[in-house]
Amino acid sequence: MNVDELRWFVAVAERGRVTRAAEELHISQPALSRALARMQRGLGVNLFDRSGRNLRLNRYGELYLEHARRALAELDSGQRAIEDMAGGERGLISLGFAPTLSTWLVPALVSAFRAEHPGPRFQLHQDAVGQLVDALRDGGVDLLITPRPGDPALTWHVLGGERLQLVVPPGHRLAGRKRVPLAQAAGERFVMLKHAFDFRDLVEDLCRQAGFEPESGFEAEDIASARALVAAGLGVAVVPPLHGGADLARGGVHLELSDPTAVREIGIAWDERRYRSPVTELFRAFVIERGPLLAQL
Repeated sequence: MNVDELRWFVAVAERGRVTRAAEELHISQPALSRALARMQRGLGVNLFDRSGRNLRLNRYGELYLEHARRALAELDSGQRAIEDMAGGERGLISLGFAPTLSTWLVPALVSAFRAEHPGPRFQLHQDAVGQLVDALRDGGVDLLITPRPGDPALTWHVLGGERLQLVVPPGHRLAGRKRVPLAQAAGERFVMLKHAFDFRDLVEDLCRQAGFEPESGFEAEDIASARALVAAGLGVAVVPPLHGGADLARGGVHLELSDPTAVREIGIAWDERRYRSPVTELFRAFVIERGPLLAQL
């Protein structure tokens, strides 16, 4: 077993699908499957149970995943420490971020920083907020650009906020409106993100504050898919505003929500208990200084 294979195991464990993990790791599915088989033979136990096309960690796999994450975090920490000793701004910044920030805020922050500091390298991690928080606590990432995490042990600095929107299909009864209270969507079928995403909890809380329990008609893997399902007439959805151009809407009509609480704050999070390299601290200070302006894009 080598370090790459250990990373591959963690990727499959977190994604639940060999195909998806292979695509993200840029390796072939057969090569990944063989690596998992070698690892399990070496350990003498199976780490996964199969459920259809999905893989689910069994009790051996769950135990091994904890140790694998800690081992990788220590190895990454050692690599960063060595790179720090190499001098200057040639270090590695491991940055995690929520998927909904991948098309605007994170690229803007990284691009602006690299324009002034071209030396550092970035290791980018996009995932659900809960998974990112685990990675931050374990030392797998140095910083998070994310809505407020639920762990009070983490430090979080707000950069800005975005007013949420209701997206409806073309021809919907609300499609001619520019701004609506969420209560106007009571009784509609909602396209929701899966329960693994904190954004779903936010939407459900907003609906309850508006006086109704949302009926989930369809579940989407990401916001772009939710918009596409709405445009196809399969329901309505609460989404962040569009930052990448109208073409991302895929035909849905976006209405600003007038509810005072329909705002999602975005910020940068870190763990004061973990080591952060000088170049990571440089980027953190840059984000705190410049992030509020870029967060208004």
